[in-house]
Amino acid sequence: MEGLLYKLTAILFYLSKYVIIANMLQDQIKTSIKDAMMAKDAVRLETLRAMSSAFTNELVSKGKKPQDILSDEEVIAVITRLAKQRKDSIEQFKKGGREDLVAEEGAQLAILETYLPQLMSREEIEAFVKTKISEAGEIDKTKKGMFMAGLMKDLKGKADGALVKEIVDAIF
Repeated sequence: MEGLLYKLTAILFYLSKYVIIANMLQDQIKTSIKDAMMAKDAVRLETLRAMSSAFTNELVSKGKKPQDILSDEEVIAVITRLAKQRKDSIEQFKKGGREDLVAEEGAQLAILETYLPQLMSREEIEAFVKTKISEAGEIDKTKKGMFMAGLMKDLKGKADGALVKEIVDAIF
C-alpha cells in the first residue's frame, strides 16, 4: 500500500510540474519585458507591452480576472492576431508612402514572430492540399469553399490562410 501511495504522489508531482510548464509562454513574455527594460530596447519593450496588454484584454473579454493566465494556445492566438494587424499596417503604410512606419511595424512583426510556431512552407502546403484533393476525389469548383473550410480546419495555426487560399485557387 505504501508503494502505491508513493507512486501516486510521484505521478501527481510530475503532472503538477507539467501543468506549470504548459502555461509558461505568457510568463516568459512577462520576463522578457524586464529584460527589454534592462537592455533599453525600446522597440522590443513596446512590442512586449502591447502583447501583455492584449493578453489582459483577452482575459477580460472572456470574463476572467486580469491576473489570470491564458493557455499557450490562447496566447498564440492573441500573438497571431497582433502579427496579422502588423502585416495589415505595413501594407497600408506602404500604400501611403510611410517607409519610416513600415520599418517600425516590421521590427515589431519580427519580434512577434519569434513567439509564434513555425508555419508550413509553400511546398509543404501544396503537398498537403494535393493529398487532400486525392483523398476527396474530384472536387467541383462550386464546392471549393467547403473544401477550403476543411483545409483551414486541418491547417489552423500551421499555415498562413492567405497562402493556402492562393494555392487552392491556383490548383482550381
